[in-house]
Amino acid sequence: MNSGFWSCKHTWKNSANNTKWCLIGCSIGDFGTIAIMQDSGYPTMFIFALAMFNGIVTSIILETIILVRQSMALKLAFKTAVGMSLISMISMEVAMNLVDYLLTGGAVFMWWVLPISLFFGFITPWPYNYWRLKKFGKACH
Repeated sequence: MNSGFWSCKHTWKNSANNTKWCLIGCSIGDFGTIAIMQDSGYPTMFIFALAMFNGIVTSIILETIILVRQSMALKLAFKTAVGMSLISMISMEVAMNLVDYLLTGGAVFMWWVLPISLFFGFITPWPYNYWRLKKFGKACH
């Protein structure tokens, strides 16, 4: 493997920006669901599954809005957002929910957990997003 592949500062910066926007979208749906559902009596895994689904949906919505604002047609923007890497979004969601579970013992929204969850939600997919951007030139922004 080319050792210079992982040393491109420009690609790390761009992939960090892409990961940031994905994190914002995912965290809105994820944390919102957990905050609303935490006292519902539903099983923890059901809440996490619903939170992951909602996080992915809100991320797609946010990415679509960003692309439309960048002058992309709505239909194409939506297709592009849906075509973004689900691997990245799912790994982000799993990391955030795992942190929540390990620190709170369940699907519990606590403000002090937020920065830790966001940190792991960011760093988990970031190398994959770098690789994808560097190898395929595929990015949303």
